[in-house]
Amino acid sequence: MGSRQVSEELDWQGKRVTVAGLGVSGIPAARVLHGRGAVVTVVNDGDDERSRAQAAELEAEGITVRLGDGATLPAGTELVVTTPGWQPDKPLFAAAAEAGVEIWGDVELAWRLRGPDAAPWLAITGTNGKTTTTRMLASILEAAGLRTAAVGNIGVSLLDAVLGEETYDVLAVELSSYQLHWAPSVRAHSAAVLNLAPDHLDWHGSMEAYAADKGRIYEGNQVACVYNVADPVTEDLVREADVEEGCRAIGFTLGVPGPSQLGVVEDVLVDRAFVANRQKNAQELAEVADVQPPAPHNIANALAAAALARAFGVEPKAVRDGLRAFRPDPHRIELVEEVGGVTYVDDSKATNTHAAEASLAAYDPIVWIAGGLAKGATFDELVEKSAKRLRGAVLMGADRALIREALARHAPEVPVVDLDRTDTGAMSEAVREAARLARPGDTVLLAPACASMDMFTNYTKRGEAFADAVRALAATGDA
Repeated sequence: MGSRQVSEELDWQGKRVTVAGLGVSGIPAARVLHGRGAVVTVVNDGDDERSRAQAAELEAEGITVRLGDGATLPAGTELVVTTPGWQPDKPLFAAAAEAGVEIWGDVELAWRLRGPDAAPWLAITGTNGKTTTTRMLASILEAAGLRTAAVGNIGVSLLDAVLGEETYDVLAVELSSYQLHWAPSVRAHSAAVLNLAPDHLDWHGSMEAYAADKGRIYEGNQVACVYNVADPVTEDLVREADVEEGCRAIGFTLGVPGPSQLGVVEDVLVDRAFVANRQKNAQELAEVADVQPPAPHNIANALAAAALARAFGVEPKAVRDGLRAFRPDPHRIELVEEVGGVTYVDDSKATNTHAAEASLAAYDPIVWIAGGLAKGATFDELVEKSAKRLRGAVLMGADRALIREALARHAPEVPVVDLDRTDTGAMSEAVREAARLARPGDTVLLAPACASMDMFTNYTKRGEAFADAVRALAATGDA
């Protein structure tokens, strides 16, 4: 299995640290640093009731909190630790840079606080599929008998994982572009960039900056840099990375793999990377049917997870067993029900065009339910690629007109229902309209290609509303 990298011992006693932001990563970071003797000040833009309650708890523990002022760097600050959501152009960071003060994210802090016997990291990023792939990887590692956890942007917090009493053999680590931006010294055993498409450009400033932050995950890799053969930018990032000597570029593809790749041959997932004589040999890992659901983009996720597991020395049987045991989280291409011969699928997590494109590619024919907050996205390419699969479309949400116009340009023959309502009954009407357009054998697919916050608290609530509406349809027999 993989080697362990030793972290440096840091003396925190009396060190003046500013933590930027309350919330799920700021509060534990403040507590951990305070517990190590640092003089911690938390600054936070907001000054609402929740922030005041959180501040009161921290202040009772001896931690200073400044609410309503996230712009000013406290005097004497020697280090800034930021939560992932804070954009790089914040005045606080400019002031820190001017003063020569380092800025770490929560992931960087966790990396620096690892103990001498810390578990190596198998790291995953990408525009879409990160959580599913990370959880698939953890399932494979568990099937191999390894002590592991899915951590980072999901599940157990990284700080808890590296500082808790439980010991791990290896960690499956999901990292967002936000986290990678502030993680200059993280060095994974092996890492994967699953795909790259425009996203979070308001935060990063440009596609180039977004890609560069994703590419940081490859820096210092020891064994394997895993890339997507179908997405050449991911391979470019491998070429640009400064890795340890002997680290290999490993591709994954939905086609027949070449040497140093994993891919698919006649419905079998195979490995031509971690085998003897890879020029001629391939190792069977699992069948496509072992991956649930067996949609193309989910097969790609499985191959990426398998590549990282194989890089860590996991045997083929554990790859198969781990994939068989894995079930995706809710609202990720989740089968809700079949009603009147029509299949209803919830992919509310498809909150951008890249994710929706992958979802639409998995079914045919489709009645597509879409719309919400576009976040600056355009839809022409998505509609053009998916037009032949569409039986109809039902549009809802604030930016539905952008999708309607793209459909008019590239799929004028597809019937479109435009729902001009945002009340709680809107999803029920959307499902009823989709059922009216669908025929037996079709799939009604919620793949919004947009964020949910115009109508719902989050994508989970949107998916639940869809599932409830489908079940209500089934109960009435009105299909």
